[in-house]
Amino acid sequence: MSDAELTGMRAELKGLSPVEGIQRVAQWAGRGVVCSTAFGLEGQLITHYIATHQLPVELFTIDTGRLFPETYDTWFRTLNRYAIKIQTYVPEHTGLQMMLEVDGPNSFYQSPENRLNCCFLRKVEPLQRALTGKRVWISGLRGGQSKDRAQRSQWEYDAKMHIYKYYPLFNWSEEEVIQKIKEYRVPYNPLYDQGFKSIGCAPCTRSLTLGEEARDGRWWWESSKKECGLHS
Repeated sequence: MSDAELTGMRAELKGLSPVEGIQRVAQWAGRGVVCSTAFGLEGQLITHYIATHQLPVELFTIDTGRLFPETYDTWFRTLNRYAIKIQTYVPEHTGLQMMLEVDGPNSFYQSPENRLNCCFLRKVEPLQRALTGKRVWISGLRGGQSKDRAQRSQWEYDAKMHIYKYYPLFNWSEEEVIQKIKEYRVPYNPLYDQGFKSIGCAPCTRSLTLGEEARDGRWWWESSKKECGLHS
């Protein structure tokens, strides 16, 4: 897809509902459209749309091995509610075992390099396997989640992952997402009721204080862009 075609697709998707947008993307791609979920609010709402409208999209998740118990419970409730398959990817054991033996289980607190290495082993490498041979990756990223994410586009090409990316809820506010979650009675992680806004691995996620952005609760001990490498 050329730059002109990329721009044209962005214009075409602008203003479409999430269901309409996903349908258009699937029509364009033909096949190989996947959607990642970490069972956050946005992922849950997109999963609801895919399941209830029977959209031609494969769902997958990454189990890092260090998720909150509440996240696993939300995962279980989602499977029961929608009777769907969610392909699951886990870290490759050799690299993870080596990191644990050499650096210990909490080395990510010691330096940004250690943290990014842990994120790579637990999240990025499994993601690379999940996206192999796929054409479009759908996720729940929203522009309002951080200043850095606001600079992205709803439809873009990831040259690092060699895949097109579509964010159906990119222009939605958190309030709009929550409204639909409640309207459709979508299962959601109870940690959101405790001040969490962006939920990842348990050791690397905390609730927010007044005035903080959604991503500020991730890797709070760092001065970083609050990303793990999935959406670099």
